[in-house]
Amino acid sequence: MRLANSWFAATFFAAAACAQGEERTPSLRLLVQESPLAGYRYAEAADVWPLLRVGDELELSREPDNPHDPNAVRVHWHGWKLGYVPRRDNAALAWGLDRGEPLRARISRLEPHPNPARRVRFEVYAE
Repeated sequence: MRLANSWFAATFFAAAACAQGEERTPSLRLLVQESPLAGYRYAEAADVWPLLRVGDELELSREPDNPHDPNAVRVHWHGWKLGYVPRRDNAALAWGLDRGEPLRARISRLEPHPNPARRVRFEVYAE
């Protein structure tokens, strides 16, 4: 039901904006998955931790030659390598990225937790 309400709201506000002379195209996001960031302590996430914000866009890129995981998907923020999509969550994303699917990602939660694996969560979506 939430999707229907979101669609209705996006359509309603786009129609209202057009009536006022503005052009807007309603946009729906389909949540593909939410995951914790893997490899926090082995990448550059700790270096940029104070700059990260919930909602920040992330870039996903494939690393098919990774010697530890052929489905490896890197997670970047403004050119900084934050870490990876966890191995248990990366197969479908790797498959989609290899086929050119327009997957997007953003930070969904930041928590200054003593366990680095719990500090950053991100969501992957398609628009």
